Amino acid sequence: MSVPALTRPRPVYRAADLLAAYLPGSYYFSSTRGTLLADGVDAVVGGTPGNRATAAAAALAEVATAGGAAGPVVIGALGFRPEASATLVVPSVVRRAGAPVDAPVPDAPARRWSIKPRPEPGCYTDAVRRALALIDGGELSKVVLARGLELAADGPVSVPALLTRLVRADPAAHAFAIDVSAPGDPAPRTLVGASPELLVSRRGDQVVANPLAGSLPRCADDAENRRRVAALLASEKERAEHAHTAAGVADVLGRFCVDLDVPAEPSVIGTPTMWHLSTKITGTLAAPAAPTSSALGLAEALHPTPAVCGVPPAAARDAIAALEPADRGYYAGLAGWTDVSGDGEWVVTIRSAEVSERIVRLHAGAGIVSGSDPERELDETTAKFQTLLRALGEGTRS
Repeated sequence: MSVPALTRPRPVYRAADLLAAYLPGSYYFSSTRGTLLADGVDAVVGGTPGNRATAAAAALAEVATAGGAAGPVVIGALGFRPEASATLVVPSVVRRAGAPVDAPVPDAPARRWSIKPRPEPGCYTDAVRRALALIDGGELSKVVLARGLELAADGPVSVPALLTRLVRADPAAHAFAIDVSAPGDPAPRTLVGASPELLVSRRGDQVVANPLAGSLPRCADDAENRRRVAALLASEKERAEHAHTAAGVADVLGRFCVDLDVPAEPSVIGTPTMWHLSTKITGTLAAPAAPTSSALGLAEALHPTPAVCGVPPAAARDAIAALEPADRGYYAGLAGWTDVSGDGEWVVTIRSAEVSERIVRLHAGAGIVSGSDPERELDETTAKFQTLLRALGEGTRS
């Protein structure tokens, strides 16, 4: 007699084993909550923007009924704009482990790179000035402007090696590698990254969001880092930028929750390259059984937050389309997973890149508010590029 998929005992894996087992075409996600590695496709999740959680719930129920993967999940990524590409699948095989642990970071392979800025740094600072004119004119309160880099290597880029370096460099980050290949792509394409920003996590009726906005680069000197943390907490401009984001996230989650805890003051969290103002928001769902209250449903409702778009959202999106010459693709979108109970974890796809054979495309953005300085915003994007550039062995070029 066969055992139903949902009641089969799950094998025990180590996080390091799942990281080592990742191959291009697989789906990987890790955070302090645990590690997930998935392979194969039992179902492709369709749906329209804002309605994908309902489609995901239907796909999960169908796969579970048919006796598919034990503990089925929907995993994938959504692009920044509503009409952008989306990749959401129910994998055939799902393996889970605990959170990644500290381990030495492997050396990056020696290779030669050519780097093309998109746009040139001077064009980016000009765009910031144009955004400031829109803010001064009252059309916007905040807009997040990104710039891109296109890197071409002298040989194929190993996504497993890149993912390993990202995870080992910051085991507390939300690391992901998602196959986002589309019809017409000349080669397989992978979205890979290590995001510091949790959009939303759900366990039962409990939800957590951790919006970030307001940043300074990290350095090697402890005393200087302490000074930068204090400066970040004291900065009127950075706190104003952060307040837009925290208020926007709290407003959306408040529509789904019977109670919501929003700290009155931000804290600071660090990554190997940056310091960020942070607010950890927690709540209890009013209707956890509804597909719209699943982790994916909440993520769709929250996206895009002011951390990657602006205020008001529609005007900020239009400004981004007008001021950024390169399409963001999956940058500043979502990556994560949702299971059959609605639990899951979704993050903002910052500190990410799209990799296809020898080509790596990455973006970094900065929040523009009244009082922003174009050159300092350029420096902020340069610092944010370092997460991926270091993992690629390319240092501080940007």
